[in-house]
Amino acid sequence: MAPGDMQNAEIADNLGRFAALLELADTNPYAVRAYLRAAELIRSTPASVTELVRTGRIRELRGIGPGIETKLRELVATGGIAELESLEREIHPELVGFGRLLGLTAKRMLAIALALDVGTVAEFRKAVEDGRLAGVAGVGPVTEARIRAALAREPAAPRGLTLSRSRPLVGAIAAALDGEIAGAPRRFCELSHELVVVCAADEPAPVLARFATLPTVVSVLERSERRALGVTVEGVPVTLVVATSSTFGTELFRATGSVEYVRAREPLPDAPDEESLFAELGLPYCPPELRESASAMPPPGLLDGSDIRGDLHCHTTWSDGRATVREMALSARARGYDYLAICDHTPNVGVVHGLDSEELARQGEEIANANEELRPFRIMRGVECDIRADGALDVEDRVLRELDWVQLSLHAGQRRPASTLTRMVTEAMRHPAVRALSHPKGRILNHRPENALDLEEVFGVAKETGVALEVNGLPDRLDLSAIHVREALAAGVDLVVNSDAHSDAGLENIELAIATARKGGATTSSVVNCRPAAELLAGRRR
Repeated sequence: MAPGDMQNAEIADNLGRFAALLELADTNPYAVRAYLRAAELIRSTPASVTELVRTGRIRELRGIGPGIETKLRELVATGGIAELESLEREIHPELVGFGRLLGLTAKRMLAIALALDVGTVAEFRKAVEDGRLAGVAGVGPVTEARIRAALAREPAAPRGLTLSRSRPLVGAIAAALDGEIAGAPRRFCELSHELVVVCAADEPAPVLARFATLPTVVSVLERSERRALGVTVEGVPVTLVVATSSTFGTELFRATGSVEYVRAREPLPDAPDEESLFAELGLPYCPPELRESASAMPPPGLLDGSDIRGDLHCHTTWSDGRATVREMALSARARGYDYLAICDHTPNVGVVHGLDSEELARQGEEIANANEELRPFRIMRGVECDIRADGALDVEDRVLRELDWVQLSLHAGQRRPASTLTRMVTEAMRHPAVRALSHPKGRILNHRPENALDLEEVFGVAKETGVALEVNGLPDRLDLSAIHVREALAAGVDLVVNSDAHSDAGLENIELAIATARKGGATTSSVVNCRPAAELLAGRRR
């Protein structure tokens, strides 16, 4: 095949491999994500990308910028990317990916490999088995024990992949193999420490061979007749299961988990798809995100994405967003929403620009003008109002009373004692203008644990005042968590599922908020932004 005759899948594979190597080289993560998104886009594009490049129309694909266009032109013209080939010579992807499985940085793993004079995982294993680690400078007993444990198939991953990384990563692997994602990402677990893909093929060898060549799988550690264990550039294990066509549904069900949920339904009959499996078991179909406890069943009226009428938490260029009021509104309308609340920050947030009363008034004029243009779509004047250290709200009462949607937030002081935090938050919730409490537990996945806020007391005040609790869709927040969603519902509290978008593309975050709310059993009736704008506006407390 001539270089210019590359198929979309091959082009996508090259971009994916390039992204993987850029990540190993500690390149700007935004650049890495851009190449990964471009690879996914190209893989799913029906038009010939080669032809689009040749005719100068490749930028018609949204997400292909000038830098990626240059690489695509080089790839189509020469059959390769010089920078990719250079990176492959400089970096040992197999070793670096395996090092991450052990909890070692790329720099650390390459230093150890250099000291051991090894270039593959097999050579590395042999060096460890021969006891040569003890002679490497800087490798103490703890590091050596960790490496030996991982080589014995006992890896410990202290951090997991958030849904914004786990689902695209495993999804790309599944798409390349014509399979389905399984495991924790399919259940929308907030963090994944391993990935699973299930394929259907009566002849498994070609699928297993293809798996070993994928750019995101830097090493295949084990392989049997119908299974393989690989490792991604992040050091996350990925298992491939190749089922027969008659057992695909059963294997997908089993690989999706959870272990407790599956075990309660064993023995499982052979089934070609999950719908047939549930029918054989005499059970209604249960969405994957609900399959945690042994007794899990979908509640009547389970929240669906199509039920959402609007997004009640997004940011614009007035504070730390990257799109204007009008741009955010147009994107929200394009998603089929009836309304969008602009909730930019207030000054106390500190780390980014916050709007004072005068700026909120000027923003209100801009919103009014946009509403004239876009009606019947409704842009609500809102704010993400910080709670100050003294417990006071960060916006004057007279301004708060003018707004359509006021969300409380606590950004600083997450380590305060439970009594202090709870008093501050519950007193603020009683302000008559407040409609919702943003990301109540203040966590940042992999970086900051939940605060000590007493949710039981917060639930009581929320029920008393009608203040909704947010399920925040930022991938590193997902706050409330699914567990706390379940607790809130049991307490009779309203929820609001939001994107917390800082760009028009960020509106997609709401999909993760919806999945988290569903995982906790949220119903349409329990989510306030399933209600029409008129009802929300009529519910304002002045």
